[in-house]
Amino acid sequence: MPRLLRLFGLMLPIILAGCAGGLSLGPAAATAKTAKGGYKLVWSDEFSTAGPLNPNDWTYETGFVRNEELQWYQPQNARCENGQLVITANREAVPNPRYQPGATAWQRARPAATYTSASVTTRGRHSWLYGRFEMRARIDTRAGLWPAFWTLGVSGAWPACGEVDIMEYYREMLLANVAWSSARRGTPTWHTVKTPLSTFPDPGWSDKFHVWRMDWDVNFLRLYVDGQLLNETNLKDTVNGDDTGVNPFHQPQYMIINLAIGGQNGGDPLATTFPAKFEIDYVRVYQKTP
Repeated sequence: MPRLLRLFGLMLPIILAGCAGGLSLGPAAATAKTAKGGYKLVWSDEFSTAGPLNPNDWTYETGFVRNEELQWYQPQNARCENGQLVITANREAVPNPRYQPGATAWQRARPAATYTSASVTTRGRHSWLYGRFEMRARIDTRAGLWPAFWTLGVSGAWPACGEVDIMEYYREMLLANVAWSSARRGTPTWHTVKTPLSTFPDPGWSDKFHVWRMDWDVNFLRLYVDGQLLNETNLKDTVNGDDTGVNPFHQPQYMIINLAIGGQNGGDPLATTFPAKFEIDYVRVYQKTP
């Protein structure tokens, strides 16, 4: 018995460390803490807890939001399951409480939405100035679907706040975009790169997970998929053309992840079978130590 007690005493700290999360979670978790180029992990969501998103990290957009899209955004369409954030779009009718007969604004002119989906953001929770933003995800590339992983600046009205579309997809095109204000207030200047899905040699590309990345420093924004550079934007060219003269990419940005349907760019979803899913394995932010 004394020997067994001594052995248990030696094992107890290890058991307690495991309960407290002190044991290694494997190579993937260890690798996530660092990245090439001197980056260190400063924030991530691995979506390992089943259920709703952590309200300390995420907020939700609701209702009809932008681009005359068809979906009604609601929190219940975003859930964590099996270690992933799954945003599900459904074909279903939802009454529009803001409906006004005869209204000209599109958000009020529709008596109902015919689709539902979700848009989640870190607005008011987390924002970052420079760094590496990374998402591993699988996107549904069928007709009418418009998934996106993007950022907006914390200050200023759009587009003067600055927008970066790290991943945007619609109509057989993968987009990597940067936008800021032109000389006409409220009108963006775009630096857009469109990559047709047909240019990827893998015929099963849409069935697989891919890694989208933004590397952002004081001089450049660079956007990648699976290590392939899609868009390089020199920040000396991104000064707002309005009378403020502000460069929006020298302020913190927050994230948005959403699955839109139809609208101005998404295409026609009528031939697509629903539900449709946008599956996110993780989102990570790295920064360099000053």
